[in-house]
Amino acid sequence: MRSWMMVMLMTASVAASGVACAQKAPSAPAADLSQYDARREANVVGTVVDFTANSVSAPFGARITLRTHAGLLEVHLGDPRFLAANHFSIQAGDTVRIVGETLARPNFEIFVARIVERGTQALAIRTARGSLIPYVAPRNEKFPVFSHGVV
Repeated sequence: MRSWMMVMLMTASVAASGVACAQKAPSAPAADLSQYDARREANVVGTVVDFTANSVSAPFGARITLRTHAGLLEVHLGDPRFLAANHFSIQAGDTVRIVGETLARPNFEIFVARIVERGTQALAIRTARGSLIPYVAPRNEKFPVFSHGVV
């Protein structure tokens, strides 16, 4: 009789532990911070401390150092030619609002801007999927157009 009770007790404890394991919430997948995701976007407002047209470290391109209420923030703005072509200039002391998100790479973490606003002027730098909007050089009308690059 005791052995039968022991078997029942063990069976009940195994069944209870199985139910407890089954009720465990599935762990959410870790966020991939190497890819842009518009659902993680944040609005940041601050004062420009420094503007660099061509950064010497990755990601290359225009960058600003922004003083926010949370501290200093490095913001990547993309191709400086794109900013200039759209008559968008940024100087130290400007107050800007930036929509973007922080992306993590193996060696660094940086806030990448999708939209940057200064005063009443706003410029989209990235698509909603985070791809940089490419700079396209204006066509030079002073020189005739030759087919296939032949002069």
